[in-house]
Amino acid sequence: MIDWHSDVDIYLHRHPVDFRKAINGLSVIVEDQMRLSPFSRSVFVFCNKARDKLKVLYWDQTGFALWHKRLEKAKFKWPRQHTDDIVTLSHEQWLWLLRGLDINRLEPHPPLYFSSAQ
Repeated sequence: MIDWHSDVDIYLHRHPVDFRKAINGLSVIVEDQMRLSPFSRSVFVFCNKARDKLKVLYWDQTGFALWHKRLEKAKFKWPRQHTDDIVTLSHEQWLWLLRGLDINRLEPHPPLYFSSAQ
């Protein structure tokens, strides 16, 4: 499993893409459709129409890397209810997505910060 640090932005392209696309085709989608830079410190996640495959594109400062995951008997819980074409995930939501959890239904408690116990 890919495990990036929590300071990396994770963007989902919500609409299915043609999985014949490789690095060049996906980086064009990032620039033209998502209006983001594929050279940023970000991860771009794409899904096929059947929702059983993911492709993840990222720039590691020496070149592009492309990660591909295929599920054998399940489907990814892809966020289809969003109205935006791009969905930004937290690091935790990324791990939930890979584990098969629906990121729309899971909402953790917000973190609390205190300066004193009194």
